[in-house]
Amino acid sequence: MAADSFYGFLPLVILSLSVILFLRRCQSQLKTPCPQSYPLIGNLIGFLRNRHRFHDWVSDMLSTTPSLTLQVNGFLGLSHGICTADPTNLHHLLRSNFPNYIKGHRYTSVLHELLGRGIFNSDGHIWSSQRKIASYEFNTKSLRTFITNTVKSQIFRSLIPHLSSAADAGELLDLQQVLRKFGFDNICNVAFGVDPGLLTSNSTHSNNLLFVQAFDSAVEHVSNRFMSPLPAVWKMKRFFNIGNERKYKQAIEMVNQFAMDIIKSKETQSDSKTDEDLLSRFMASSWDMGFNDEERRKFVRDIIISFVLAGKDSTATALTWFFWLLAGHPHCRDLIHKEFSMLMASSAYIHPENLTFEDLKNLNYLHAALSESMRLFPPVPINSRLTVDYDKLPDGTYVGKGWFADYSAYAMGRMEKLWGSDCREFKPERWLDNNGVYQPLDQFKYPVFHGGFRMCLGKEMAYLQMKSVVVAIMYEFEIEVIGGGGTPEKMVAPPYTLSLLLGMKNGLPVRLKKTATSLN
Repeated sequence: MAADSFYGFLPLVILSLSVILFLRRCQSQLKTPCPQSYPLIGNLIGFLRNRHRFHDWVSDMLSTTPSLTLQVNGFLGLSHGICTADPTNLHHLLRSNFPNYIKGHRYTSVLHELLGRGIFNSDGHIWSSQRKIASYEFNTKSLRTFITNTVKSQIFRSLIPHLSSAADAGELLDLQQVLRKFGFDNICNVAFGVDPGLLTSNSTHSNNLLFVQAFDSAVEHVSNRFMSPLPAVWKMKRFFNIGNERKYKQAIEMVNQFAMDIIKSKETQSDSKTDEDLLSRFMASSWDMGFNDEERRKFVRDIIISFVLAGKDSTATALTWFFWLLAGHPHCRDLIHKEFSMLMASSAYIHPENLTFEDLKNLNYLHAALSESMRLFPPVPINSRLTVDYDKLPDGTYVGKGWFADYSAYAMGRMEKLWGSDCREFKPERWLDNNGVYQPLDQFKYPVFHGGFRMCLGKEMAYLQMKSVVVAIMYEFEIEVIGGGGTPEKMVAPPYTLSLLLGMKNGLPVRLKKTATSLN
């Protein structure tokens, strides 16, 4: 009987020893903490409890880890990954071991219907060929001039008159929504050479407005896909074409139709003035790539939709948080106003429309304030990669094959180890040297425009657009943010939405009053 009991108990002993050995081996490989994780369900409970403040939850956890890196365990062990806020790890992910960290199926499957194989949703040769074309075009003087002139035209022919009408009427308006409409008009001019006039149109049924609504709906849907704790659910809905996946499919059809109509229209044009926009440039570059007509249209469509995604709301999002913060930090607002007023006076200019690209570059404090605002509220708060093979990060973190590797720009802006004890304060001065000149920081410490080989090509143009908008609005109007704006107290729990972009929940309601200079 004793022998029988022993042999009956032996499998359980072997199993227990195997589990212990496995866990010890994992601990030796995975020296990275995994806070708020439980057997079988992983980080699910913590995620559900903190979904409304997801980015701050991630920041809180990362700030307590020795290496600013944590491990993530999915439900039932279906996924594993790491999240880091360590600049050295970022350099490893985005440059030194770049081939091992790709967009991968986790990213591309979520965005495929919207972005296809565009530059933000592809890897390898497909990505490099698009990057090469885009890099060449973004470094041409003609495109920079075209974008500069387009931005100026949109600001002073559309944005300022729209805001002026609201100021005259004493209307309460959502500045975030206004900036988004402006951003859409601007990116369509730059990308397609087409002015949809969304900001100035009163129509509620135009094709342009329907496209915007479909596009916004599609972006919201893919955001929900990314944040789903059980991806199998949305994939099943997609397979059966039911629920919100069916609505998403309808939205994509509208986005595709809008884009294809513009592409086909562009193919029939022969006016040489139309070749300055991005669409015309990419179409010209695609002729020698061996595509048939439909393949070329699909290729161009994917690129252009990617740029619409990048340009439509990103600067609007950055500017929304910027004006919110200025309302809570009036001394910074006054310094910005003083800086551009002195610049215009010293240059004998009488209006912001006359400011050149070089003039805007000399606005050091404004540049610092925009950078500081995006440090705390990056338009793209978190980014993700997928590992091709096993790896070890510079801090010793083990990363398994097929794991995801996330890096949080939002969290990095809140790490005391990176920015000091005042890391959660809005202090533009941290970007200036003793002479008040703006000093850029390491891209891997400040990955707001990403970094490494996927560094944002439109970074310089984004700063140009934001500076132009800020100077024009502040020259013309005094802005009263309803609720007082981003005071230090309100920055503790900022009102953001959980999406691909860090939008402001419930918008930014403001009232505008014309300044004395605008009335002269």
